[in-house]
Amino acid sequence: MPPRSDASQASAYRRLDDYMRGVKEELATGAALCVVRGDAVVHEWYDGRADSNPGSRPIDADSQFHLASIRKTYLGFAVSLAIEEGLIASVDDLAADYLEDADRTLLKGTTIRHLLTHTHGLRPGSAIIRVFPAGTGWSYNNAGVNLLIRIVRRVFGRPLAEVLRERVFRPLGFSRTDWRAEPAERLVWMNEAYRGDRGDEANLFASARELAYWGYLHVRKGRIGGKQIAPASVFERAASIAAPEELPADCPRNGFFWWVQDRASAVSELGPRLPRGAFQSLGVYGCAVLAIPSHDAVAVRMLNAFKPNPPGYEYLADIRGFGDLVIETLEYASMKE
Repeated sequence: MPPRSDASQASAYRRLDDYMRGVKEELATGAALCVVRGDAVVHEWYDGRADSNPGSRPIDADSQFHLASIRKTYLGFAVSLAIEEGLIASVDDLAADYLEDADRTLLKGTTIRHLLTHTHGLRPGSAIIRVFPAGTGWSYNNAGVNLLIRIVRRVFGRPLAEVLRERVFRPLGFSRTDWRAEPAERLVWMNEAYRGDRGDEANLFASARELAYWGYLHVRKGRIGGKQIAPASVFERAASIAAPEELPADCPRNGFFWWVQDRASAVSELGPRLPRGAFQSLGVYGCAVLAIPSHDAVAVRMLNAFKPNPPGYEYLADIRGFGDLVIETLEYASMKE
């Protein structure tokens, strides 16, 4: 999608640029910012290099950052698509029913919903263990992620990455989003080793623009640039609160791995100024995609946080501050239009 810009809009986004410049100096060697609104890129900013080597590639629109945990939202889409197509009968089906050789004692009472919303009560390790009954608490870890990757492979008959390539990446012409197993010139590589590119590892990379349009695809319920790539209900389901109703009030309310703005929570990654229905995903290296349907907008920040966190840095305060600054910027930009 082509960018759209003018002088008044550029001034409206200056505070976001300044924020990105500051967080890059604090945490990373390279950074990017992209804002999509009204089906167009209304603002973007790039700075720094792919790593600490002075000769490394400058960050630009072609740079593909390591998304880390943001990849879970792509898994969430695949699960929602499987429900839409009848490959999974219900989000409240028992997870063990979709897993070969499942430990039914360990997974007793654990549903697809629990796996998607971090309410499964499982803890990964050399062996998965249960730490609380499913649906009674919340704990962020990859135990549910890994089980759902296996479920997606079984119900579709192919790996997660192939599902996304066929159903999203190719239809939208995404050439800068994929699972990557080896370093390449445009990848902002984080010096990790991977076995392959099938989607069962945390090695999904994307450019700032394509990640922004991934979020915007959910805002527009699957229709971008005149293309409806999947039924609207697939995206509505994925980006709506899916947490069990009986979950304690102080636990976050997640969608299909998205953080969804609802009631206040001490561990929420969403800024308090963000309106109800906003949703977001954050990766460990600092990349984030924030969708605000009420403003028909998505903002993406990209970072390669190689550096240890500086003394006093609090990631929750930072990511909440990003969200609040985005909504302030959008409101200001609307006044300038």
